[in-house]
Amino acid sequence: MLISKQSQRGVTLVEAMIALLVVSIGLLGIASLQLTAMSQNTSALNHSQAVWIAYNMSDRIRANISEFQNYHGIDTDTGYSQDCVNSACSTAQMVTADAADWMTMVQNLPSGRGTVVDNNNGILTVTVMWDDEGSGATGTGCNPTNANDLTCYRMAVAQ
Repeated sequence: MLISKQSQRGVTLVEAMIALLVVSIGLLGIASLQLTAMSQNTSALNHSQAVWIAYNMSDRIRANISEFQNYHGIDTDTGYSQDCVNSACSTAQMVTADAADWMTMVQNLPSGRGTVVDNNNGILTVTVMWDDEGSGATGTGCNPTNANDLTCYRMAVAQ
């Protein structure tokens, strides 16, 4: 009895193609994870900067406590210009100089905006807003369910 050997041809090629497919899917997954990590890192950086900027303004308010109520109404969408570094300023002029410096800091955030508001209780609320999702939002509020509103960090400053 004669047994013929049939050789299998092309099996190695199929195995190589399957291995290439598995490696490709793995590499796409790694690339997706890298993009997500970079996005979250940027978000964390923006949030950290917003916290630092809000604390900076609160420290400025505390340093000029005699003008506490005059900080009410600061909005970085308004243009401020006052230089107290190269010339002497009164405490009232320091409010404008603080607003001008703060405006420069807030503009480093994407669509950055800062406000200081007194809610008629003797406590100033310092708010820093920015477009965390990079969606081009231009709102003036902090409602997370409104796609046009910005991400916000708020803090209260008591006299």
